[in-house]
Amino acid sequence: MGTDCLGVVAAMPQEIAPLLRRMPGHRREKAQGCNLYRFTCGENPVVLIESGMGEARAEAATITLIRVAAPRAILSFGFCGGVTPGLKVGDMVLAERVYSMERGGPAEAPRPDSVLGELILAASRESGAPLERGTFITAGGILDKRALAESLGRGIPFPVLEMETAAVLRQAAVAGIPAAAIRGVSDAADEELGFSIEEMCDAQLNVSPIRVLALLVAKPYLVPQLVRLAGHSRKAGVILAAGVERALQALSGRG
Repeated sequence: MGTDCLGVVAAMPQEIAPLLRRMPGHRREKAQGCNLYRFTCGENPVVLIESGMGEARAEAATITLIRVAAPRAILSFGFCGGVTPGLKVGDMVLAERVYSMERGGPAEAPRPDSVLGELILAASRESGAPLERGTFITAGGILDKRALAESLGRGIPFPVLEMETAAVLRQAAVAGIPAAAIRGVSDAADEELGFSIEEMCDAQLNVSPIRVLALLVAKPYLVPQLVRLAGHSRKAGVILAAGVERALQALSGRG
């Protein structure tokens, strides 16, 4: 299975938009209710699917991407939160191991492809852009970072929290497609989020303006944090987009 196409999965428009600004001539389609973007990067066509948040939606979107594009490799990317000190806003992390917390976890997901990872790391080193090897923890919501850090102990390198990677890797493994994942830090370890996913999203994990408004009315003290996080996401998005472009260019040379 596979074509010359590279497949990409990301959850949110805020993660995707900075990358698309670097890809002139991209075009948008729809597939199974998901936004699908086609463009060229390096020597290869790329198909990017916007999954929405959470493992269930990432799993469904990855299945759709594989059916529509038959990619020869898949890259998952997006924002993440640092769990332990050492990562700052805008830092990028390459997944070496991934654990899911959704199924009574932590349960290890299929390993990211080491060959793809080395290509991405080499491209990062050549450009002079830092890229850390780390551990992704795919969670179903916002977790207490301090408690999670204590439960992980000291042997986990650069752990970060996110919500989709494990599902993408599972479906890539089912299809026999090598996959890698990179994330940009949008909130460092010392930024404990003062809200839950349920307070901001509907049952399908779509951000709900009505819920956000209700949250701000109930907890006006969150306004400074949300403003700060928006700025951090913009910064992380710009840096991450450059990193994803480098990764795609590196993967485009893999025959």
